Amino acid sequence: MAKQIQAIRGMNDCLPTQSPLWQKVENTAKQVVSAYGYNEIRMPIVEMTHLFKRAIGEVTDVVEKEMYTFEDRNGDSLTLRPEGTASCVRAGIENGLLYNQEQRLWYMGPMFRHERPQKGRYRQFHQFGVEVFGIEGPDVDAELIMMTARLWRELGIDQHVRLELNSIGSSEARAEYRDALIAFLEQHLEVLDEDSKRRMYTNPLRVLDTKNQAVQAILIDAPKLSDYLDEDSKAHFAGLCELLDAAGIEYQVNERLVRGLDYYNRTVFEWITDSLGAQGTVCGGGRYDGMVEQLGGKPTQGVGFAMGLERLVLMLETLELTDVRRPVDVYVVTAGEGTLMAGMKLAETLREAVSGLRVMNHFGGGNFKKQFKRADNVGAIVALVLGENEIAEGTVVVKDLRGGEQQTLAQAEVAAKLAELI
Repeated sequence: MAKQIQAIRGMNDCLPTQSPLWQKVENTAKQVVSAYGYNEIRMPIVEMTHLFKRAIGEVTDVVEKEMYTFEDRNGDSLTLRPEGTASCVRAGIENGLLYNQEQRLWYMGPMFRHERPQKGRYRQFHQFGVEVFGIEGPDVDAELIMMTARLWRELGIDQHVRLELNSIGSSEARAEYRDALIAFLEQHLEVLDEDSKRRMYTNPLRVLDTKNQAVQAILIDAPKLSDYLDEDSKAHFAGLCELLDAAGIEYQVNERLVRGLDYYNRTVFEWITDSLGAQGTVCGGGRYDGMVEQLGGKPTQGVGFAMGLERLVLMLETLELTDVRRPVDVYVVTAGEGTLMAGMKLAETLREAVSGLRVMNHFGGGNFKKQFKRADNVGAIVALVLGENEIAEGTVVVKDLRGGEQQTLAQAEVAAKLAELI
């Protein structure tokens, strides 16, 4: 017997019982961003490796340890995309979407990182992302945060997330702060773990993100990035906070919030929950005004966010917010000669008459008891029963599977009745 083939570790199937909740999250996100006038863009899953090395930074964990990289038959180094922003910028430059233009875009799809799989964190994971190009002020930063706040309300999780904000200033300000931070860390080498020591000279701001309690303790006395911010970044951040205050959005300024990728500047933000244990960040984003030029385009401002769909789905499950629309509204039960085809024709007529109506026909025969059991198993609200007598009389029995009532109607009246019941 051949050995059973299994899915790759950290890359999971989404089963029919799970997909309705995924669809709820995806559709809600699409509706929210569409309400703000944003348009969808779709990028390839595979990109040239140097795109991510240039955009994300060669000394980040993503590039150093987590990318799925391989050579194709032409000897080109290709990578499964680990995030969406770099791909979106590449697509914008290549297709002439960015220079002297304003773009408000969203995308959704799988990303890939080779890291240790754990609950809510997988090697193939799915992100919903938004990117805005060509707008400089803090107003669009505020809109993105307001947009995510609206999404949390639509999903019913707004009381279970909190917003953290920071400004990491310009690249020049960060370079000055970087030197001060390295000097501070060098004085505490005996406390630093190996990960912090490795990052200290290559990406020292990431040490601020450490989960090591001993390192966190010494960072209380570390230099503050806010003391090194340039005046423009200070004004930008003050403007953002003023807009959020006016919108009634609560937030906490977290001076250790730096984000993990090199391309950010000025505004950075995260939405965090305590409902998922250690995997607390459900959405993160910020500004990356230098990336377009870094990847070969003309100087163009950029800002965006991305959220992991696995974590949102897990959060809804954890909070028991899993009420989704049933996969089937109407189940057609038939018995007798010529009834199967009549039932299929009736189903087609109803699908055309009632927009969005989901009708399932019973196939494979069986008595009424078996067919009604199947109707209940698929979650149908109404059963339509067609026998030889109903066909002869041009009628159909409409049975409410939730209330138990049933009535016989002319087939021409069924669509209107279903519109009432469903």
